[in-house]
Amino acid sequence: MPKLPDDCASMAEVRAGVDATDRELIELLARRFGYMRAAARIKPQRDGVRDEPRKKAVIDAACADAEARQLPRDGIGQMWETLVESSIAYELAEWDRLNA
Repeated sequence: MPKLPDDCASMAEVRAGVDATDRELIELLARRFGYMRAAARIKPQRDGVRDEPRKKAVIDAACADAEARQLPRDGIGQMWETLVESSIAYELAEWDRLNA
């Protein structure tokens, strides 16, 4: 288990923590994309995949959470824009695969 950020005393410890965190993020993204597969399976119409009000709500919530944690709101917003658009593209591909 890597050290927490405030406990790191060397760049090796920082890098170990970053690498471990990246692995955890990928695990979480795998779960998130699993929900996209579920959505593709559940949604009856392809045009229901893109939901702009939901997209905005998800990005706004991430930005608000980032701000509350004193993280860069704009940077998190950009990341979530990319994440949500990637999720939509993935869900569309899954929908097409399942309904071919």
